[in-house]
Amino acid sequence: MVKNHLDKNGSFTGSPKPPHPTTSTDPHSRKSSQEELDHSLNHHNEDVKKLSDDIDRFINELSTCHDKSNPPEVPEIIETFSKIIESKISKHNTCENSSTRLCKMTEEDNFFVEAVSRLSKLTNSLSEFPSGSTTTRSLNRTSMVLQRAMTLMEEDLRALLEDSSSSHVKVYKNSSFNSNRLLVDGEQCSLTLSDSSGEEEYPSFPPDTVTRMNRIASTMIMAGYETECCQVYSITRGNACVEQMKKLEFEKINMEDVQRMQWDSLEGEITRWIRAVKSCSTTLFPGEKRLGDSVFSESPMNSQTLFSNLARAIVIQLLDFAEAVTMTKRSAEKLFKYLDMYEALRDLIPSIKNSPSNECENELNSEIQATIDRLGESAVSIFSDLENSIKNDVARTPVPGGAVHPLTRYVMNYLKYACEYKITLEHIFHQHVKFEESNSNSNSPAKLKPTLEVEAENDSPHCNSETTPFSIQLVTIMDLLDTNLEAKSNLYRDPALRDIFLMNNGRYILQKVKGSAEIHQVMGDTWCRRRSTIVRHYHKNYQRETFGKVLQILTHDGMQVHGKVAKTTVKERFKNFNAIFDEIHRSQSTWVVSDEQLQSELRVSISALVIPAYRSFFGRFRQYLDNAKQAEKYIKYQPEDIEILIDDFFDGNSTSMARRKT
Repeated sequence: MVKNHLDKNGSFTGSPKPPHPTTSTDPHSRKSSQEELDHSLNHHNEDVKKLSDDIDRFINELSTCHDKSNPPEVPEIIETFSKIIESKISKHNTCENSSTRLCKMTEEDNFFVEAVSRLSKLTNSLSEFPSGSTTTRSLNRTSMVLQRAMTLMEEDLRALLEDSSSSHVKVYKNSSFNSNRLLVDGEQCSLTLSDSSGEEEYPSFPPDTVTRMNRIASTMIMAGYETECCQVYSITRGNACVEQMKKLEFEKINMEDVQRMQWDSLEGEITRWIRAVKSCSTTLFPGEKRLGDSVFSESPMNSQTLFSNLARAIVIQLLDFAEAVTMTKRSAEKLFKYLDMYEALRDLIPSIKNSPSNECENELNSEIQATIDRLGESAVSIFSDLENSIKNDVARTPVPGGAVHPLTRYVMNYLKYACEYKITLEHIFHQHVKFEESNSNSNSPAKLKPTLEVEAENDSPHCNSETTPFSIQLVTIMDLLDTNLEAKSNLYRDPALRDIFLMNNGRYILQKVKGSAEIHQVMGDTWCRRRSTIVRHYHKNYQRETFGKVLQILTHDGMQVHGKVAKTTVKERFKNFNAIFDEIHRSQSTWVVSDEQLQSELRVSISALVIPAYRSFFGRFRQYLDNAKQAEKYIKYQPEDIEILIDDFFDGNSTSMARRKT
């Protein structure tokens, strides 16, 4: 027999089914035969086995007959055999519905399937002889019975696939195929039976149900009813997958509707989409692939094509949504959802691959990859937009107290979260550079390549040992941020406050990099050491700008006239110190250093610089004031007071001095 096959478009080709019967049977005769056959089935099993053997010998005789114009005589056992099968069909059809019929199946159905398989072989053998020969009447008879048997099997297959109880791992105790494990290629395998302590696999058909579907499918295909079998399977499993997608709350959305959505609403839809894609990758597609391979174990091409068609119907809807998302207006906050979508689709591809030679699957994988590439390009574009946002962030008013600028917080937190997708972004930017190079019409390399080469050639402190296009992208953003902060620092009139501003922002950037393993790995230790050096440089500048004059006042030089300490100079020095320190305390108590460690380091360094100098000056020259009244007038602070006042610095508190005066 020439078997039908399912092509990639879901069409079937092959030999036609046996002709429809043209004869009929008298009802009274059929009833009498029915009673006789029931008696035979109940009391003469040995005769049934002998009958089967006789049919096999006749089939062999037909196949070895070389003169097709002179067929062998058809024995009466053919009619008897046909009536036995009709008896079984009638018995099954007496059930009220398909589900009840399935539950009432007995072990005799093993014989029924074997008998139908034997009848199919017999019908195919008879069809090889020309019309009008002595085999024609028998061919019509067996074709009619075979068609009735196929109709029953088709209904049974549909009922098994649609049976709602199958989703709850329910075992049919009286199933036609009474086995606990499915035999495929001589080996036992279980499709979905799970223990009560774990989650059920999808789809959760009991093994004996899968075994029965396998036997039905194999018998129908062998009998030439491949088209009907595959159509029933395709429709029922397609409907089941649609229901699963509804349970995941994903339904098809019009592309125009996606583009009109506000981001908050679209973000929720993307979250549901990602959940659906992940479910397809981990549960839906692997489960459907296992089921198809089990049901069509003897016809793997059907299994592959059915799965490909089913997967394609679902994936196309998923890709349509993703394409619509990439066409919406891009903004920085969308990056992370884009990357989540990118990773979800990337992980979907392995769940679809079934056969390298399957053209339909290869086309579908190409479509998925194309959407992945568009999501990747969207991510690259968002990084470019971030660069432009930094360049265009021009401020006219400085941040109060030299605090960390909101732009610094935004950019660093953004990069920190972006680096959680480091592996994905490394791949995206690598592919972007390759794409730029392949589309370049000149000998110049891609946009990111010169930066990469220059960094490496000059042994730049930004360059780590594994410089990549993505790391160069991050360094570029860092450099832009530094340039922007440098410009913003010029808004401060006080050079010391300018240094505090740059120190605050530099320290914040450094701590963010050190606090994230992913971004630290990208930027490298060399970059961190350089950043620490820059922050220390701002620290030294601040000390010089703020306390240079203070230390000049507290120096012992110039205190003597003609070898004696000049009292007027002593008074002037104490008076000047009081005025300058009051001003420093008043202003710098309002400055902000939110990093507790940096704040402590600044206070300790100021104390180490000022207190010893003041204590020395205080101890050396206090005695030259004539009396206690003069001392009280010119000596405003004891050395211990200076240390307490320094602890007010960088609190961002404008009332600290006022409280101390009260």
